[in-house]
Amino acid sequence: MSTANDHVHVVATLQALPDQIASLAALLGELARTSRQEAGNLRFDVHQQASNPSQLITIEHWDGSASVDAHMTSAHVGTVLARLAPLLAAPPQIVRYSQIA
Repeated sequence: MSTANDHVHVVATLQALPDQIASLAALLGELARTSRQEAGNLRFDVHQQASNPSQLITIEHWDGSASVDAHMTSAHVGTVLARLAPLLAAPPQIVRYSQIA
C-alpha cells in the first residue's frame, strides 16, 4: 500500500503551434482518458493557460514511481509522443515531483 509520501506528481508543459491548439488539446484529452484507466493513476488533468491558450499542461498524480515508469513506457504514451512533434512549437517539458508533505 502506498502512502502520500510515495506519491508522484508529473507536470508536462506543452507549447502548441498557433494553428494546432485544438489538435493538441484533443490529443491530450485522449491521453488523459486512457491514462486515468491505468493502474496507479490517481488523477490526470489537462489545463490550458488563460492568458496564453497555446500553452497546455498535464498534471498527473500517481501512487508511486513504478506506476509512472509503467505509464511512460506504455504503448499509448508512445503513440501520443510520436504524434506530438508536428503540433508543438518547442519540445515538451516533463517534470516529476515527489510529494513531501
